[in-house]
Amino acid sequence: MPTTTSRDQGPDLHTPLNAAPLTHGQLPRRAPQSVFLAALVAGIALLLSGWNVAAAAIVAGFGYAVVVYAWSRAVEGPRKATDRLVTAVVTGAFLLALIPLISVVFTVISKGAPRFDDQFFTYSMRGVVGEGGGAYHAIMGTLIITGLAALISVPIGLLTAIYLVEYGRGKLARAITFFVDVMTGIPSIVAGLFAYALFALIFGPGVRMGIMGAVALSVLMIPVVVRSTEEMLKIVPNELREAAYALAVPKWRTIVKVVLPTALAGIATGVTLAVARVIGETAPLLVTVGITSSDNFNPFDGRMATLPVFSYYQYVTPGVPPDPALNRAWTAALTLIIIVMVLNLAARLISRLFAPKTRG
Repeated sequence: MPTTTSRDQGPDLHTPLNAAPLTHGQLPRRAPQSVFLAALVAGIALLLSGWNVAAAAIVAGFGYAVVVYAWSRAVEGPRKATDRLVTAVVTGAFLLALIPLISVVFTVISKGAPRFDDQFFTYSMRGVVGEGGGAYHAIMGTLIITGLAALISVPIGLLTAIYLVEYGRGKLARAITFFVDVMTGIPSIVAGLFAYALFALIFGPGVRMGIMGAVALSVLMIPVVVRSTEEMLKIVPNELREAAYALAVPKWRTIVKVVLPTALAGIATGVTLAVARVIGETAPLLVTVGITSSDNFNPFDGRMATLPVFSYYQYVTPGVPPDPALNRAWTAALTLIIIVMVLNLAARLISRLFAPKTRG
């Protein structure tokens, strides 16, 4: 008689009847987008009912994450549900971070646009009470003081970074690195007080000059320039240095002709971002430069106006009626934002134009 095989004996007794399947179902293709739109509609409904923007966004985001996780866990299983939950949390955090940014940009543009005219950029505040006037003297003061700060900071920061990367060894290099780290975190008002104390020892108390503001800003700029330049010099391949040394090129010439040109794009980007970081500082310029309503473009003689300080004084002492001064304050803030945006775009352009060209 023929023998029976295991296939003829029914199901395998070693396989449990309640074993979980190896594959699960899958959500519809547009399910996350549909849930997001529903959460967005719910958030808008909360806004219309009187909730503030942050609370409505948090509730809508939380509801989106919960619904997506529960739906995915029921259909796709716990692993895919956890992945979708983490994706929802990261996306929600990103969108939540955009809310204050968009709010600031919208507020500054809407309030600063009415005075964004020719008069604002060509007139000062000399003899102006109420309507009219402009911030020409403050714009020029900001450019002059920031330019002087860059002129002081860039050579010092660049040479310090070259020393730390190419020459620095031992206790001196460690001490410089420590002080650079400390300077990176000091409050800006401390830099202003330092500059005021330094010049008060020379010229006496009560002195106010544009060069004082440049020195204060340079204290804030130098550690940023040092750190950015140091990182750019470190990523230059050592093979380039060794090739130059093999050709009997001196070390200083290798740095000037090989290392610095290779890192030029990153260094220029770091310097531009350092300028953008200090151009909006208010506290050190309040202490060192002060404010004036007239044109003064000599940084070594008397007070000068700068955009941050101009905006501050227009806001805190608006006069009667306050609307003209408040409009000037918002327009000054808008101008400052545009300058910083232009500097950031310039940093990206410099990084792209001067980056080392490599053949694919």
